[in-house]
Amino acid sequence: MRLVFAYPGNLALRTGGYGYDRRLIAALEDEGWQVDLLPLGDGFPDADAVATDRAEAALSALPDGALVMIDGLAFGILDGFAAREGGRLELVALVHHPLALETGLSPERSEILRKSETRALEHARHVVVTSPETARELTAGFAVAPERITVAVPGTDPAPEARGSGGKPHILSIGSLTPRKGHGILVAALKMVEDLDWTATIAGSRDLDPATSKTIERQIGEAGLADRITLSGAVDDTRPLYAGADLFALASRYEGYGMVFAEALACGLPVVACRAGAVPDVVPESAGVLVPVDDAAAFAEALRNFLSNPDLRRLKAAGAREAGARLHDWHETGRTVSKMLKEIA
Repeated sequence: MRLVFAYPGNLALRTGGYGYDRRLIAALEDEGWQVDLLPLGDGFPDADAVATDRAEAALSALPDGALVMIDGLAFGILDGFAAREGGRLELVALVHHPLALETGLSPERSEILRKSETRALEHARHVVVTSPETARELTAGFAVAPERITVAVPGTDPAPEARGSGGKPHILSIGSLTPRKGHGILVAALKMVEDLDWTATIAGSRDLDPATSKTIERQIGEAGLADRITLSGAVDDTRPLYAGADLFALASRYEGYGMVFAEALACGLPVVACRAGAVPDVVPESAGVLVPVDDAAAFAEALRNFLSNPDLRRLKAAGAREAGARLHDWHETGRTVSKMLKEIA
């Protein structure tokens, strides 16, 4: 059994999407697949014509009947390639979340991406998504029939229960410093609760969007919170961060799944997040509080309730542990995708 896995950018980057790709590849190899990696180059989904042509040429060089899984960050703008080669290659799209739903796009750019991704997905033999919410979105907004979609939620590794800070409550947030992750909302909310005791760590790459990173750093400084909020950058091993936290908070404006929320649940951390994308699929009411997107005041109120009420933290932590115990592992993710691939190969 042989699969070509085509991906844009740097597969080693510490993001949820690339993390999913790496773990899925490993899980498929455990299922007996030979997975051949095919890099497609940088710049996606905003790659220029030269980069796009180069990626299409690499894919078009594959032999007839090749089974190819293409990460959606690139596939969504390769609609011309998909139309030309969809009848010759067995194309499987891996969609973490629709490109048109990325935060900060102009209406014109969003519509361009929606049209190109809809056309590309039309020519995919099958589509893998990481959450039921993304499946619903592709059916409702991108004309993908439900029977052409396989939901393969990310696995979550077992983790010891978070021991906490042992002192003033410590708030953990993990996510690349990009507009979609809503770190500016989190910082604004923390400013509103500065009268309470707490410290916070925001972990995530500062290189993917340097302008946003600088904005967040400036916001923290202007709020007078530089001695309470640590920007740690990308962290290879986040387990110690979860272990030392008392609360997980991330104000994402959209998530195709939200692996960090699942990881927080596995550690028994109560969660404050936004009711956005697939987050409600991951975080049950018993484990946290979800507020409207971009509502810093509501986010601050949820933080205040947790920070000032240890009993509430303990109650939601118990709910988080229960929810974490029900999460899938990566072997199950691999088996789900492997079964689908065998059926279409």
